[in-house]
Amino acid sequence: MREPADPPPSLSDRLTNTVFRAVLALALALPYRTRVIAAGWLVSRLAAPLAGWRKRIRDNLALTFPGMPRSEVERLVRAVPDNVGRTMIELYSGEAFLDRARGLPLTGPGAAALEAAHRDGKPVILATGHFGNYDVARAALIARGFRVGALYRPMKNRLFNAHYVAAISRIGTPLFPRGKQGMAAMVKFLKSGGMLGLLMDQHMAHGAPLTFFGKTALTATSAADLALRYGAEVIPVYGIRGPDGLSFSIFVDAPIPPDTPDVMTQAINDSLERVARAHLDQWFWIHRRWK
Repeated sequence: MREPADPPPSLSDRLTNTVFRAVLALALALPYRTRVIAAGWLVSRLAAPLAGWRKRIRDNLALTFPGMPRSEVERLVRAVPDNVGRTMIELYSGEAFLDRARGLPLTGPGAAALEAAHRDGKPVILATGHFGNYDVARAALIARGFRVGALYRPMKNRLFNAHYVAAISRIGTPLFPRGKQGMAAMVKFLKSGGMLGLLMDQHMAHGAPLTFFGKTALTATSAADLALRYGAEVIPVYGIRGPDGLSFSIFVDAPIPPDTPDVMTQAINDSLERVARAHLDQWFWIHRRWK
């Protein structure tokens, strides 16, 4: 029996994709430095208000930092979308972005463990989040010869999803879409000694009720589940944007000790929270993390 065909893209999807592609083409025509700065400005000043991101950032900060001075809230309202805009255009910049990632040293208490796992061909779950540029660590590790794949969630707008996946594929492959087919390929890759990047900071309706910034946040335990099942290490990795807004450093946190899935996943949340607290403008406060 044939599966029903996907419905054609809606008019809204077509319009959104057309506008994005037009802005993207204009941005990519600019020199790299100019395009990254311009993309940050456009998203911060124009896209964020239209998308309702400013209100969402304020709401998230009111929940997690109720005593934060208004001046700092307003700084983050502008700075967070700026980082999002820079990240998006960087992901579409191909070789120019990869040039920024090549040769970046691995820093932090988990760097030696990550290097050792690479030398020994051991599987690793690279736990990370929507922070800084979340793909620069993957690019940097691939440039160093590491076998790194990533799990991604296909976007609802299929037109947008097609060129987004093509863009992040230029950074490196394999990429595994969420779902049965993607999961099977992902497990095979991990069992072969690959390193798998997982974004751990999205709301999951059936996730474990753990904490993030002191508030209950339903969190998938998939990283811990996979690690325990297939003997992989869990090592948090982050691409931190530099003060110039263009450069990066790769921070590798200490490996997560084996334990129950909930305990391990809470440790992942805590790792991301520590890094995000040190760079509040680099975590994606636009997310509906606490539903």
